[in-house]
Amino acid sequence: MKETEIRRLLAANLLCALSIILTAVVPPFFLDGFTVLGTHLTWLCVCSISVGTLNVILHLVLKPNQSPKRSYFAHKISRFLKCCIYFFMSCILFHAIIVLYGAPLIESVTETFLFAVLLSTFTTLQCLCILGPNIQTWIRVFSKNGAMSIWESSLQITTMCSILGAWFGAFPIPLDWDRPWQVWPISCSLGATFGYMAGLIIAPLWIHWNRKQLTYKSR
Repeated sequence: MKETEIRRLLAANLLCALSIILTAVVPPFFLDGFTVLGTHLTWLCVCSISVGTLNVILHLVLKPNQSPKRSYFAHKISRFLKCCIYFFMSCILFHAIIVLYGAPLIESVTETFLFAVLLSTFTTLQCLCILGPNIQTWIRVFSKNGAMSIWESSLQITTMCSILGAWFGAFPIPLDWDRPWQVWPISCSLGATFGYMAGLIIAPLWIHWNRKQLTYKSR
């Protein structure tokens, strides 16, 4: 396994982590009264847009899983439209799952949907950038020993960490602490964000540590 590829992955992941930090630091200079907790819905939008845009740019620049076949313009347009549809469907699916796990069905619909968009940005959007709109490839990557590149291994780790972070973030909500960050969906979205950032850092370190065992044989 080439060390240069691991360094590219580390640099890309650090940029994504930095973009999340900047979403909490930069907006107060332009938006009066902006805080992650006080104007949480605005932060959810800013974070989703920033991370999503950076992921797309990094994919276009680094091209981690570039296909050897040359794609026609019509094929690229079709692929882009499929990605948009898949992302929207992912937001709806996450919204439904979150409601089934106890989120308000009618109240706080905006909050729940924006949280679903954030989760989709941390998980589905990355899959679309690296794997494309190919469900069979997604199933292969998230099966046991299914990754065929360090980018796919990183995708596994960051996706799992994001979902686990969101799940653990729900634990403080029912507790009688009366803290401002216990309001739905602040603790869950912060949990997903910290989980995603942890995954971004853990992934290249884990891959570097286990690089001798990771052969990534073609299937």
